[in-house]
Amino acid sequence: MQGSPMKLNKISALFNNTRTKANNLAIFGAALTAMLAAPVVSAQSDVTSETQDVEVIQVQGIAGSLAESARQKRFDARIVDAIVAEDIGKLPDNNIAEALQRITGVSISTDFGVGESVTIRGISQNRVELNGRSTSGSGRGGISLDDFPSSFLKTVEVIKSPTPEMIEGALGGTINMTTVRPLELEEPLIAVTLDGEYADKTENWAPMFNAAAGTNWDLGDAGTFGASVVVSYQDRELRRDEFINLVTPTELDLDGDGTSDQANTASGNYLVRSQNTVEQKTEQRERTALGLSLQWAPKDSDGFIYLDINTTELDGGQEAYSVLNDSKDYGDLVLDNAYGDGQGQLHNFGSGSVFVQPKTWSDFTTNESISNALGGEFQLTDQLKVSGEISYAKSEAKRRNSEFNLRPISREQYDADGTITEHLFTITMTQDGDKVPGLAFSDEDALLDPNNLAIRQFTHQRYSEDNEETAIRFDVEYVEPFAGLEFLRSIKAGVRTTDSEYELDRFDLRNNGDELKNLQTSVSYDGVVTPTWIGDFNDAFGGFKQVNHSNSFDQSGISGNNALTNYFVYDGAALAYDINGTYDRVKQMLAGSNLELTGTLDENMARNTGSYAKIEEETQAIYTQFNLDFDRLTAIVGARYVTTDLTSSTFNEEAKHDYADFLPSINATYNLTDSTILRFAAAKVMRRAEFGELSPALNVDNSLVTGSQGSYQLDPYRVTQYDLSAEHYFGQGGLMSAAIFYKDVESFTVSSSSCQANPDTVEGQNVTEYVNVCLLDTAGVDQANVNYATSDQDLAYVEGQRDAGLTGIVINTDVNGGSGKIVGIELAYQQQFSSLPGAWSGLGVSTNYTYADSEQPDGNPLLDISNNTVNAQVYWEYEGWQVRLAYNWRDKYLDTQDEKRVRPVGALATGIYNRTDPSAEFYDPTLGNNYRDARGQFDFSASYDVNENLTLVANAVNLTGEPIRQVTELGSIWQYSEADRRMTVGVRAKF
Repeated sequence: MQGSPMKLNKISALFNNTRTKANNLAIFGAALTAMLAAPVVSAQSDVTSETQDVEVIQVQGIAGSLAESARQKRFDARIVDAIVAEDIGKLPDNNIAEALQRITGVSISTDFGVGESVTIRGISQNRVELNGRSTSGSGRGGISLDDFPSSFLKTVEVIKSPTPEMIEGALGGTINMTTVRPLELEEPLIAVTLDGEYADKTENWAPMFNAAAGTNWDLGDAGTFGASVVVSYQDRELRRDEFINLVTPTELDLDGDGTSDQANTASGNYLVRSQNTVEQKTEQRERTALGLSLQWAPKDSDGFIYLDINTTELDGGQEAYSVLNDSKDYGDLVLDNAYGDGQGQLHNFGSGSVFVQPKTWSDFTTNESISNALGGEFQLTDQLKVSGEISYAKSEAKRRNSEFNLRPISREQYDADGTITEHLFTITMTQDGDKVPGLAFSDEDALLDPNNLAIRQFTHQRYSEDNEETAIRFDVEYVEPFAGLEFLRSIKAGVRTTDSEYELDRFDLRNNGDELKNLQTSVSYDGVVTPTWIGDFNDAFGGFKQVNHSNSFDQSGISGNNALTNYFVYDGAALAYDINGTYDRVKQMLAGSNLELTGTLDENMARNTGSYAKIEEETQAIYTQFNLDFDRLTAIVGARYVTTDLTSSTFNEEAKHDYADFLPSINATYNLTDSTILRFAAAKVMRRAEFGELSPALNVDNSLVTGSQGSYQLDPYRVTQYDLSAEHYFGQGGLMSAAIFYKDVESFTVSSSSCQANPDTVEGQNVTEYVNVCLLDTAGVDQANVNYATSDQDLAYVEGQRDAGLTGIVINTDVNGGSGKIVGIELAYQQQFSSLPGAWSGLGVSTNYTYADSEQPDGNPLLDISNNTVNAQVYWEYEGWQVRLAYNWRDKYLDTQDEKRVRPVGALATGIYNRTDPSAEFYDPTLGNNYRDARGQFDFSASYDVNENLTLVANAVNLTGEPIRQVTELGSIWQYSEADRRMTVGVRAKF
């Protein structure tokens, strides 16, 4: 990294940034003046201007929320769907992503069962904005949706067809979260919600507190001033259970007659599971958030000035365990009772030469994000309106990644002859339907006997990831600019300039430059190599415990018993929350050895210069749009032009790249009748590559098996999209709609792999997952093609190749070249049956269906796109009662490609790896395809208004406890995952 001058304090830096932006703004202002005779306003005011003379529905309750959502959709000039708060601080769901999944074309990704992010029409490269400006997270998209409190919001929009004034960077759509402005309040307000959330796996009650207060004051000649503040606190503990397999196509003779039996696969090979792994992670998440909004309107002018301050802090830790059994000889199978199922997967078989590898680890990221803005909007004349804003968004993430790993070393053998050998045994795997497989060990204490498990490795990494953006924008609107052109309702134009910086740094624990690994064979005392068994370690220093959850895989069920769910390991809480204490224990263990540690943990953290990345980026955008009105036909037509100047730095190098994009768009609306609308939209959109993809820094994992590398020369992702829709509105909030969409996706990044020779692999490479280790033709020589072990080459073979220097590191490099097409339809219907008598009048329904089809050039579908997605809500509200049952179901979809554990499995099931060369034999682009299996989930909510100030509330997420299953290209299950059902009860007060 090149040297840099000392940084200024934050206030001085802000003024300097402002001067830079002012220079940029002057340049754009000159260009704008030369191009236009008249200016325009902010994005929000224009696209919703048609609503000014429309009756505003009072939002209260489920029906009111849905009716207001329909109203906003109806009168917006864009193709938009919205979620509207049912009351102050009350979105329909407690999580923003979980609320958005009720919208057509939107699906969510979860982490520990909690909604985290969304895909819009199958694309995950979207933007999350707050009041129309950027938020900050670890990536381009903005803040994670589970990090921002839903109680802060009055509306969440999903904008699927952009207009020129919208900030570029969304390929699927823009999620705009809006908060209540203080001057919108008609009277002082205080709202408080206190909830308790129960998670059934951790059996933990978590407190959740939200409070909001706001008012405004008439200051006479000084105008009107308003202030609002919102505070949110949440402290939850969640657990996730996962069972994972390696799957390998294998030729087998089940009946022992000397002839290979034929499985139900194209090749006749059976899908044999190995490397059975149980991973159980308990995560504690504490979130504190604060929002402050100040607003002032002068008395004698039509306008206002505002200051928004929002901050969110995420803290906590992760206690995680991974217990894996593997075999020294994959040919050592017991097939007496084995059979293959309809997908060709082998069941009810045994395996010999098995050993276990327990691991404790913690991988948690704390984060503090802020989004601040100072802006204003003024109506200077009857025709001219101006608005401007300076905003600053920053995310500071601190990630701690630690491991404490064991190896099965036989103490009896070592005491007998001094040799270090693995403790081996046999297993039997049984299967009952779709349940987690049952596993029985011939040595029932293989994971519990402290005399058969020795300490292998202790690692600790610290990552810091900072992402900040300063933005200035200026917009003007001129209404009815030409008297003779009545159809030209207004012209809008504006400029926006940003200055962004992303920086990633990493420090690793090192002992005189070396990692603390393979300790069972590398630590010697007085010249004698001596493993440290965990029983001796625990007696001397403590830290170990037995883990055996009573509710492991209670959603999927287990086929009998699974021995991997009961184990004796280093305490994950000590690793997550007392890393210095763990270091001191290891330091004491190594005292007097050849690897003796000196100093503190902090003193032994070495900077990993190869991982350092810094991306500096400046963008300038200018747009013009024309708002046309031909009576029944209205349209917004225009374009946005944006330039990007990028500097990408590693620790000792710097490179630059720049590009420009012209982004035209049209949004046209035709009022077929007073209640039926036809829409057409088309646009070009772009998304800059992720920061990690733009750095040429080389990152290699601890096992020396895989690595990744980006490129500063990556161009942005680009999409051309078209939309056609019809909407019919009826009654109070009734809606029927249908839409067709098409997206032509180009220049996505794809991974280009090579096998890189590295001398450290001979001593340091962990080849336990040998199917993912690339094989070299010549020792010490890099090669472009990546070769893996075939089905008849086992762990012992790869170990031999490694010892001979014939294994390398798979380096995945990001390059432009991905493309594809998405076409789909969206159908929606909602209605409240208010015409029914009595209590039945409180019934209502909201449902939608999305069909999407996609294809990459190699014939695979695009990631994250289900062919069929269904959402349905049935609700009832009457005399203070509100009850809602919601259901979400989505079809199987391609989750990842070239997935490690299923890399040998493709449509051909040959076990030969060739997914990139169509001219070579056994080409199969489906190798390593990993699908998320079809899944549905029920959610439930209920509330009762005790009086006009007090409401009792209850919610349940994943009511029936549905697990997640991952399947191969052939439909066989290779991973089971399940997280807590969450149930919430609480009280909401409003004054």
